[in-house]
Amino acid sequence: MNDTTKAAEAAAPATAGATPTVTAPSGSALPADEVRRMTDDIVAALKTVYDPEIPADIYELGLIYRIEINDDRSVAVDMTLTTPNCPSAQELPTMVENAVLTVAGVGPVDVAVVWDPPWDPSRMSDEARVVLNMW
Repeated sequence: MNDTTKAAEAAAPATAGATPTVTAPSGSALPADEVRRMTDDIVAALKTVYDPEIPADIYELGLIYRIEINDDRSVAVDMTLTTPNCPSAQELPTMVENAVLTVAGVGPVDVAVVWDPPWDPSRMSDEARVVLNMW
């Protein structure tokens, strides 16, 4: 097994519906309950963002890979798209940034589109599978 395969397996849990990694710096200056609140509110905000061509939100589709909350309250989000040719490639990262900025206490937001690991339907939650009738 090569390093790329190991990284892809680590990033994609074995269960259906990959959950993004949410991190805060170790020894964070933010209280743990504040990080939990911000995390919950960020996830709720992300669930309001829909790919215009797919009737499921981007979080349940498994397009969000990482959320990092820093001590200065800035937030970094790594996301992907269902395909590099996605017609919404220009607008979705801005929609994600705007959604996260609605969360109380969040500072600047940086959204990066990443392609490793590539998205596949196994990343979708059961909720997205029901909406898209993909069983």
